Amino acid sequence: MPTPDIRLRPTVPADIETLFAFQKDPASNEMAGTKPRDRPVFYAHWEKVLVDPGVVARVIEADGVVVGSINIFKMGEVDAIGYWIAREHWGRGIAGRAIALLLAEVPLRPLHAQAAADNVASLRALRRNGFVEVSREHEAATERFLAREVVKLMLK
Repeated sequence: MPTPDIRLRPTVPADIETLFAFQKDPASNEMAGTKPRDRPVFYAHWEKVLVDPGVVARVIEADGVVVGSINIFKMGEVDAIGYWIAREHWGRGIAGRAIALLLAEVPLRPLHAQAAADNVASLRALRRNGFVEVSREHEAATERFLAREVVKLMLK
């Protein structure tokens, strides 16, 4: 399969239904260690994201089709990056390229990330973009996350 042309663009309200559909996928949630949000909670979350000047919210397009999202946001006291790729687009190098594009656009450092320890593809994409592991710990389940081992990374 040829490498897709990856582009980022600002997330707009019209993208939210597509992103909602992506985050409902059970296999994607299992891989990410997350629990899907229901429609009202998901939309309320994105309403806040889209007006928060401290968030850089982008959709990821591959060959002109929306395939995911990538964002820089506050995670507690630190600046963090997070992303979600629709399952049907896994294995195409999209996450790694999207991370590189957003890092080039937003020079904010240090930048933190985290991934479920068994999410090998996500950890590989982050490491290829210069993130290094700073800790690994078991985290209890929350309203949003499953109990899992989490790898925390940082880009200086």
